[in-house]
Amino acid sequence: MGRRVVVPFPPRRIVSLVPSQTELLFDLGLGQQVVGVTKFCIHPPEARQQAAVIGGTKNFDFAKIAACQPDLIIGNKEENYQEGIEQLAAQCPVWLSDVANLPGALRMIKQIGLITGRAPAADTMAAAVAERFEALSAAAPEPVAYLIWRKPYMAAAAGTFIDDLLARAGFTNVFGALGRYPEIAPEQLASAAPQRILLSSEPYPFKEKHMAELQAICPSARIQLVDGELFSWYGSRLLHSAAYLSQLRQP
Repeated sequence: MGRRVVVPFPPRRIVSLVPSQTELLFDLGLGQQVVGVTKFCIHPPEARQQAAVIGGTKNFDFAKIAACQPDLIIGNKEENYQEGIEQLAAQCPVWLSDVANLPGALRMIKQIGLITGRAPAADTMAAAVAERFEALSAAAPEPVAYLIWRKPYMAAAAGTFIDDLLARAGFTNVFGALGRYPEIAPEQLASAAPQRILLSSEPYPFKEKHMAELQAICPSARIQLVDGELFSWYGSRLLHSAAYLSQLRQP
C-alpha cells in the first residue's frame, strides 16, 4: 500500500490476518503475543483456542479486532482486502506482506522476525528453507495443471506463489501464459493436455470423488490430490514443502 508503518518494538499484542503467517508467529515463539487470528488460522490448533477469532481473511470483525487492543496487525496484500486493511490502518499499525515467489517468502519471514524481535530465529528458519529448496534435484519438465476451484474450474497460473513452487519442483504449468487464477473451461483443460492434474486441498477441498470427472476430460492424464498448504502457505510450513515436492515428482 506504499505506507510507512511505525511499530512498537517489540510488539506485545499482535493480530494476524493470514493463516500461514499466524503459524509462522507461533513457530517463532510468539504465541503468547498473538491475541487475534482469523477463523482460517487452523495451525497450530491452539491459535484459535487462546486468541480471539476476528472473522475471515476478507471479512474482518472490526469490533473484535478493536477489543484485542493490538499494537501490531499483520496481513497480506493478496489474502486480505484493501478496504478492510485501510480501515484498520487508520486505528493501528498494519504491516502487509506481498509474497509471489520463494524469495519473497524468505524475505517476509526475515522481516517478520525483525519487527517482532525474533530476527535470529527467523533468519535461521529462512536459511533452512532456502537450503532445502536448493537441494531439490533437477527433473525433466512435466506439464501439469494445478486446480484450486471447481464449478467453475480455476487454476493457479503465472504470478502466483503456487506457480513458482511448481517450477522449482520441475513442473511446467500448462496455464503459465495466463495470469493469476483464471477460470478454465473443460475444453481448455483438454486442449492444454497436461500429463498430470494436481487437485488442491484448498481453497476448494478436492476429494477422491472428483477425480473421475477430471479423468473424463483428460483421459491420459495422471490425476492426483495434493496438500494445498504445502504449495501455498509461505511461512514456516515451507520447512516441509521441499521434501513434499521431491516426493511428488517420484513416478
